[in-house]
Amino acid sequence: MLKLAVIIVSTRPGRKGPAVAQWFADFARYQEIFDVTLIDLAEVNLPLLDEPAHPRLQQYQHAHTQAWSEQIAAQDAFVFVSPEYNFGTPAPLVNALDYLFKEWNYKPAGFVSYGGVSGGLRGVQMSKLLLTALKMMPIPEAVTIPAFSDYLDEHGKFQANSHHEHSADGMLNELRKWATALKTLR
Repeated sequence: MLKLAVIIVSTRPGRKGPAVAQWFADFARYQEIFDVTLIDLAEVNLPLLDEPAHPRLQQYQHAHTQAWSEQIAAQDAFVFVSPEYNFGTPAPLVNALDYLFKEWNYKPAGFVSYGGVSGGLRGVQMSKLLLTALKMMPIPEAVTIPAFSDYLDEHGKFQANSHHEHSADGMLNELRKWATALKTLR
């Protein structure tokens, strides 16, 4: 079975990304297309890029980079659960991407974005540029959640609607196609 990492991008205290990511990871597991792993960048806790050698060399000197490398190398596809910060990509995602190179290559990625009126779309568009530099395939199918706080219940659990689920289903099916095809290049 193909492996999918659902990555919680925001590391900010009080963030709501884990609730959205938990919904999506549970939804993806239910579809039984991927073996799903939920990764929280707050728990990974990478310092600002501190490796002296370029990531393409894979000469990692720090245990945190070696662990990150192993975790990402094991995956066939990614879904980044991300808000946008100042109309752009959140810094924790940029940092996490910059730590590695070959581990990301030839793997597809989708986005579950959330936020206010734009639903995080401006950050996603900026993030896609970064992914292509890592030889990743950012797919167009996505789950976009504007006014996401309207979907949090009194316990902070994300309550998806049929539009969210339909979008998630389409994205997962497209990720499967790309992950299967790109696996032959690795």
